[in-house]
Amino acid sequence: MDKLFLQQLQQLVSLPSVSCTDPAIDQGNQAVIDLLASWLSQLGFSCEIMPIAKGKANLIATLGSGSGGLVLAGHTDTVPCDAQLWASDPFKVSERNGNLYGLGIADMKGFFPAVLNAAQAFSKSKLQAPLIIIATCDEESSMAGAKALVEVGKPQGRFAVIGEPTSLKPIRLHKGVMMERVRILGNSGHSSDPSLGNNALDAMTLVMSDLMAFRAEMQQKFRNDAFTIPYPTLNLGCIHGGDNPNRICGQCELQFDLRPLPNMDVDEIRQQIGQRLKRIALQKQIQIDYEPIFEGTPPAETPANSPFVKMVEKLTQSEAGSVAFGTEAPYFRQLGMDTIILGAGSIETAHQPNEYLPINNISPLLLWLKQLIHHYCVLGHAA
Repeated sequence: MDKLFLQQLQQLVSLPSVSCTDPAIDQGNQAVIDLLASWLSQLGFSCEIMPIAKGKANLIATLGSGSGGLVLAGHTDTVPCDAQLWASDPFKVSERNGNLYGLGIADMKGFFPAVLNAAQAFSKSKLQAPLIIIATCDEESSMAGAKALVEVGKPQGRFAVIGEPTSLKPIRLHKGVMMERVRILGNSGHSSDPSLGNNALDAMTLVMSDLMAFRAEMQQKFRNDAFTIPYPTLNLGCIHGGDNPNRICGQCELQFDLRPLPNMDVDEIRQQIGQRLKRIALQKQIQIDYEPIFEGTPPAETPANSPFVKMVEKLTQSEAGSVAFGTEAPYFRQLGMDTIILGAGSIETAHQPNEYLPINNISPLLLWLKQLIHHYCVLGHAA
């Protein structure tokens, strides 16, 4: 394993960059962005640091000029961790059993030393199309970094590789992620006389029944056999309501998760659910409030016949598949790029103690990145 790769990985892992919806836990990523910018500047990249929020930023680093080219992209934030559950310090890279351990090492700080290693091989080359390195913030919480790129229309690459952990298997499509909240405000009263109140739990049973009916309708209407679970899913995740058995329930909250397929519109889904809930509210003469817990991540798909997909499949000797988890891919698709998700390590070890990166995953990824840079940037192929 390359000594510089390990040194850079150790430095990145040592810099805490947790993003979280809880402000008490949330951290910035500025130190990681500044470090990456310093390394890339030394390789001749022009670096633009894009402020997103206090202590949070994106990095757009460009080598070469012109239109098109290849984008290598990743997020610099990690999820929170329970350090006491780790067998080693999560903020130090530890090696054992053929693996490298550390917080975010697979998801996805380990991608950046690979990108730097691959880019260094071409730092003195004459490029026919630009090589663009993107590092974002807040992928694990709000996707604020990726959304900011769409807002400013940058970068203007033609092809993109997002280095999420995929066990070295190329991924061309994934489902969207929606997390929603339904609140019902009724009237409490003594349970001996139902007419004294309006039971929020009674109304919520109708809501849950209707959501399950909506789920069945979606699963009849939408199907994509590229996915292991070939239909959209809707999971009733948690419910809270009432305070005592002998009181009419005055308020109740349900939270659910919905995973739409590509070609399903998130806004349209929310509109349909909202209309159904309005009918229940009128029927029960009760207040029902419906809102997203977060804006959501759209589904993403790069067509199977894309020349870029075919190129990556040829290099990896693996057919591009699908995953159920969300990534920044839909935002790069909105920017007009054919996008593949390809990275070392497994999503199965991410977001949990003792996250690791198999050492034997590093060399294949480096080779493929170099081959892609040569094809799309040095030779300048546009397809």
